[in-house]
Amino acid sequence: MTMTFAWLKRYAPRSLYGRAALILLTPVIVIQLVVAIVFIQRHYEDVTEQMSRSVALELGYILRQIEISPTATAGLMQVAELAKALNLVITLPDESPPMGDKRRFYDLSGRVVIVTLRGDLPTLERTDLTGSDKHVHLYFETTAGPVRIDVPRFRVSASNPHQLLVLMAGVSLLMTVIAFLFLRNQMRPIRRLARAAEAFGRGRVVPYWPSGATEVRAAGQAFLNMRNRIERQIEQRTVLLSGVSHDLRTPLTRLKLGLSMMDEGPDTDELLGDVRDMEAMLASFLDFVQLDSLDDPEPVSPGDLIETLARGAQRAGQSLSVVGDLPNETVLLRPAAVRRALENLINNGVRYGTRVELSCILSERAVVFRVEDDGPGIDPAVRDEALKPFTRLDAARGQNRGGNVGLGLSIAMDIARQHGGTLRLDTSTRLGGLCADLVLAR
Repeated sequence: MTMTFAWLKRYAPRSLYGRAALILLTPVIVIQLVVAIVFIQRHYEDVTEQMSRSVALELGYILRQIEISPTATAGLMQVAELAKALNLVITLPDESPPMGDKRRFYDLSGRVVIVTLRGDLPTLERTDLTGSDKHVHLYFETTAGPVRIDVPRFRVSASNPHQLLVLMAGVSLLMTVIAFLFLRNQMRPIRRLARAAEAFGRGRVVPYWPSGATEVRAAGQAFLNMRNRIERQIEQRTVLLSGVSHDLRTPLTRLKLGLSMMDEGPDTDELLGDVRDMEAMLASFLDFVQLDSLDDPEPVSPGDLIETLARGAQRAGQSLSVVGDLPNETVLLRPAAVRRALENLINNGVRYGTRVELSCILSERAVVFRVEDDGPGIDPAVRDEALKPFTRLDAARGQNRGGNVGLGLSIAMDIARQHGGTLRLDTSTRLGGLCADLVLAR
């Protein structure tokens, strides 16, 4: 049973619209088949059998009249008026017909006609239902000689039996089309909800209001409540961290001013270094809390963005090189956010290595910015931990340098998620250090 359901699941439609259509069509098709089978059995078999038996009674009487006549010709003259009244054509064939009955393979009622006539007419030699004149050709062997009787087909089987099937199929098709139109209208609110949820996952807020069925409205309202709660939490976190960072700048500035007025010495230099590290930490905090207020999505060329970063790295004296061909197409990105994410990755590479390479790969579904360095890299066992905020992997990267609070990779990861993507960490096959792929959905 499990294997059967697994096979059905593998070939079932993936979309809700397709599955709803399948649920709609399956009972309609089953009902059509059941009704068609019952109709064919009752109409083709029972009704055809009754009509064939009635014709067999008439043919039996005519054959008896022919057999009591001295010759077949005399018998034909005797039953001519009766045959004409019954719409029968009686002729004398030149020779006896070959044995065996003929009918087309799709002629279901013809099978019942042959069986019924053979059971009621013992002298029947052959039945031919393949004629194009809409007649049943019956061949008999009588004491007066061979006789052929042509019976209109409508007298032995129901005429136009397909009309009910055609009408049933036509009405079902019409109602299915109407049902598909209503179904598509019911699917539209679900698609709107999916688009709003996907946009919010990429950091964009699109207008949305619940509509559709009661269940869809409930899901839409739940999504709006969830979005509002997330926005309030983000706003509260931003205000809290921004306020703390801003308030710490005042005593830090006073401390820096006091140290600058003291006599220079080893202790003073170390304290000033600590102050600078604290300022760098506060700047990282502000970068982290200001992610959601950087900029709005706009068409951007990834190649132009990489060239801008390369020029900035050269001015800062960083060892950054661009490898591979740069794409010329434009994609919808938040340029300031993407630039900050790449700057963090480049700074990490420069911080722990001597050589950094930047490249870009553009596909139909995503744009991938790759930053590689020749540093010590990150142990695969702690790469997931490295993406968490405020994580410092001292043992993994051999870092003993100030100003690092473990937010660089976390900021890049959040920016990637705002674009519906992710940040992948791996080992660089070219340089041997860390390979960071910033994957952004198109």
